[in-house]
Amino acid sequence: MAAFHEVLFPLDIALGAAGGPERATEIVTTLTGREERNTRLAHSRRRWDAGYGVTSLAQLAGVVAFFEERRGRLYGFRWRDRLDHSSAAPGTAVTPLDQALGAGTGARAQFQLAKTYGGAHAPYARPIAKPVAGTVRVAVDGAEQTEGTHYALDATLGTVTFLAGHVPAAGAGVTAGFLFDVPVRFDTDFLEVNLTAFEAGQIPRIPVLEIRP
Repeated sequence: MAAFHEVLFPLDIALGAAGGPERATEIVTTLTGREERNTRLAHSRRRWDAGYGVTSLAQLAGVVAFFEERRGRLYGFRWRDRLDHSSAAPGTAVTPLDQALGAGTGARAQFQLAKTYGGAHAPYARPIAKPVAGTVRVAVDGAEQTEGTHYALDATLGTVTFLAGHVPAAGAGVTAGFLFDVPVRFDTDFLEVNLTAFEAGQIPRIPVLEIRP
C-alpha cells in the first residue's frame, strides 16, 4: 500500500457520515435491445462524506487537524464503517466461526482475513486488510486457536500466519471472527471551511474514499 498511517479517523464523526459501497458496471445495449453487462473492478469501493458527522466547531477543528496531518490525499488512514465493521451479523458477538478463510493443505501457513456477502447465487468474498487488533479470533476445524501460540496476526495487512507445528492439516477448515476498519484516504486536497455557512446549518463536504492494500 502507498503511504499509510495506522490511525483511526475520529469515531464520533465517522459514525455520522453518509456513504457506502460503489461498483463500476459497464452496460452496453445491443441492437436487439438486450444488455451486455460487465464490471471493471473485482471489488466494490466505498466512499463517504464525513461532513454529515460534524456537528460542532470543535469537531470541525479536529477534522482540519487530522486532514493536515494526513497531508490531504497523501496518507491513508483507518475508517470505521458504522454499518459494516464486524464479521458477525448485526447485533451479535464475534465468534471464531464467523467467516471461512479456506482449507488447509498441510503446507499452507498463511490465510487472508475475508468477509463473505450473500451465498445463494454469487457470494462475494471481500478481503479484510485492517482488522482491529485484539478482536481477531481464529479456529481450525471448529477449535479456537491462540494468537502467539498457534498463529501470528498482521493487523496492518489482515493476514493470519500459522506457526511451525500448528499449520492446518489438509482439508482442515480455517475460520475467523473479527472487527475491522476500512483503509481510506481523503478524496480532496482542498478542505473548504465556511464558518458562516456552518453556523447557519450548512455542513462542510469532507469526501473519504476507500483504497486498496
